[in-house]
Amino acid sequence: MTDTRGRVRVETGVKRVRAYLGGRLAADTTRPLLVWESPHYPTYYLPRADVAADLEPTGATERSPSRGSAEVCDVRLGETLAPGAALRYPEPALEALRGHVRLDWAAMDAWFEEDEEVFVHPRDPYVRVDALRSTRHVVVALDGEVLADSRAPVILYETGLPPRHYLPATDVRLDLLSPSETVTHCPYKGSTRYFDLHLGGRVERDLAWSYPTPLPESRLIAGLVCLPAERVDLTVDGTVEPAG
Repeated sequence: MTDTRGRVRVETGVKRVRAYLGGRLAADTTRPLLVWESPHYPTYYLPRADVAADLEPTGATERSPSRGSAEVCDVRLGETLAPGAALRYPEPALEALRGHVRLDWAAMDAWFEEDEEVFVHPRDPYVRVDALRSTRHVVVALDGEVLADSRAPVILYETGLPPRHYLPATDVRLDLLSPSETVTHCPYKGSTRYFDLHLGGRVERDLAWSYPTPLPESRLIAGLVCLPAERVDLTVDGTVEPAG
């Protein structure tokens, strides 16, 4: 089933989806809806019958031109309360949303698709991530200073994004990098750590990143370093790559 209104698209999912709150099962369904509320990634709407947590109306509402007027609810499970963590549409503009609940992703302790924990947001079924070993010659420079030179990159191709060249740490000028405090998360690759570049008396914040322990589908980039083309001069087999 597919339904659309404005920028919002709704599709019936096929994975088992579970959400936990306070260490207990808040929702468990094999009939989730994937709802693209923005063009970037979907969120889950779950049948109310498959939500074990209590939903307590707060009296507040949220209005969406595409979805209608939503009732804001607190989510209570035992002694645990997640304030304002659920939306439901008693009279949705999109009929497919009737009888479904949107649990705030970040308010839950954990989400699972089948038996695999999922981070940040649901995985988009139309996004593919391919990490491929290569022998292409990759040179990274900035202001004429070579930062990396490798003939053993792993090139990561992700739907909608430019190719990323991940390089062995031994091929990168690690003496120019220092760990930063920035950490980001990706539902396809995992958690990354960033590095500042120190060059010629200046500091380029978060110029490089690495995934120490990526998710299984991206395991080939574990421990490799990426310096993005939009911030450096990236040459592959003698050809300058476009800046993003």
